[in-house]
Amino acid sequence: MRANRGGPFGCLVVKEEEIIGRGVNSVTSTNDPTAHAEIAAIRDACRHLGSFQLSGCTIYSSCEPCPMCLGAIYWARPEQLFYAATRQDAAAAGFDDDMIYRELTLNPDERTIPMQRVSIPETDTLFEEWRKKEDKLPY
Repeated sequence: MRANRGGPFGCLVVKEEEIIGRGVNSVTSTNDPTAHAEIAAIRDACRHLGSFQLSGCTIYSSCEPCPMCLGAIYWARPEQLFYAATRQDAAAAGFDDDMIYRELTLNPDERTIPMQRVSIPETDTLFEEWRKKEDKLPY
């Protein structure tokens, strides 16, 4: 934050008392809206472990994760998460992640960004191929 890389957020991933992943928010310096601290720390830890899951790991975040980061945390499957500031604290500082939490409870066609399903016949074909794939690595 002080180096103008991004917002005031940081994150660590720890396994067996060793820091294996670090991340800071770099949204504004990379022009990447997904460059949140938790995402960076998860990516760093997964590279370190050579795995796409963080089994046996603990995540420490400076703030309650936004919905995007929370989703990534669930997909990474760490053992636990500790956070300091709340999403309400972040909103008071101008980071309104709570708005996205509210949007998620709405039907897609009622959200601020209108969303509509498009029916494509091939959609089922891809999922059927995945179901039958014998050498897939489930995640």
